[in-house]
Amino acid sequence: MERTLTSHEVAQLLGVNIKTVQRWDREGRLKAAGRTATGRRYYTEDQILAFRHQQPAPTGPRKIVAYCRVSSQSQRPDLKNQRLALEQFCTARGLANVEFIEEVGGGLNFHRKKFLALMDAVDAGEIQTLIVAHPDRLTRFGYEWFERFCQQHGCEILALNQEHWSPEQELVQDLLTITQVFSARLSGLRNYRKRLKEALDADVSAPDSVRSHAGSDPVR
Repeated sequence: MERTLTSHEVAQLLGVNIKTVQRWDREGRLKAAGRTATGRRYYTEDQILAFRHQQPAPTGPRKIVAYCRVSSQSQRPDLKNQRLALEQFCTARGLANVEFIEEVGGGLNFHRKKFLALMDAVDAGEIQTLIVAHPDRLTRFGYEWFERFCQQHGCEILALNQEHWSPEQELVQDLLTITQVFSARLSGLRNYRKRLKEALDADVSAPDSVRSHAGSDPVR
């Protein structure tokens, strides 16, 4: 019997988000082979193999993009330095018609508008080469995943690996962001436990007749 794949497994194999797989199914671009008893989509290995080989070539010339990023407005001078370094790199490599994208936003923020538009363009096969001054200019964490994502879509990603384009102040800001996120989660858990304890204590202290009435079915 032919092995089947879940939407999540298909997304991993194709290097896309699971929502993209779901959208392709709705659009008829990659229809699921069927659904399980619980209503989940499934695909066959032959189906995914055929889909990979039938992807249409992107229309028009594929672009070379150089992406520059800093976390805050106060770091705009570094944004100019990044662009200058990338311009010099492109000139030395003989790369022409390079599109430069500059963005201000934290490296832990995956909702950056220009970053998302760039990833959509990679997903659509529109980008031939993506150049960054340093891996953390694209993303602070998970660079290897995005590197694989680009490779899966025929996009070469080049990082100059120049450490001095990564300000220490920005790294501190990102670490503080991580600390704040986990602190907020811990605070939320403490509040949840407190409310749960209060609800349980209130139920235990209530008279038996009240608990019995509360648990009875009001509909006759």
